[in-house]
Amino acid sequence: MTSDRLRYRVLTGPDTHEFCARVADALDEGYVLYGSPALSFDPEQATTIVAQAVILPDPAP
Repeated sequence: MTSDRLRYRVLTGPDTHEFCARVADALDEGYVLYGSPALSFDPEQATTIVAQAVILPDPAP
């Protein structure tokens, strides 16, 4: 099966409901979380930025 989906992705953005929905959508597409999320604070925007890596698991043989 050929897929255009990347095996590894890093989702980033402000820590909002929309970001959480993007992560949830990736999980619904078959991705799994890879590692812990990373957080950073942008003082100019006064907002927290989050990053979460997701991967596609290896297909069954």
